[in-house]
Amino acid sequence: MIASPTSRYYGLPVQELELPDGTKIAWLGRRLVPLPDRFAQIGEHIVAQGERPDHVAARHLGDAEQFWRLCDANGVLSPGELTAQAGQRIRITLPEGIPGPSHD
Repeated sequence: MIASPTSRYYGLPVQELELPDGTKIAWLGRRLVPLPDRFAQIGEHIVAQGERPDHVAARHLGDAEQFWRLCDANGVLSPGELTAQAGQRIRITLPEGIPGPSHD
């Protein structure tokens, strides 16, 4: 089980437990959600009525499956929180740890 490089689970270690009967159970290690201040903001999106997180990700990140990046950057655990209310502002950011443009 190898996660895609664009997955939120990429790079997490695979843990394994062997039961007394020899059955092996594998799972991915725990993923810690990064703090929002680790993301450089490059834009903002105002939620429209009925909009979904995957639609916002497709529009701003070019990949609907990257909605989890928006969740991380905005400090939400449930994707539905991002678009729960029309008029809500969503931070659009670079991936975690990539510095934004300097404003010298």
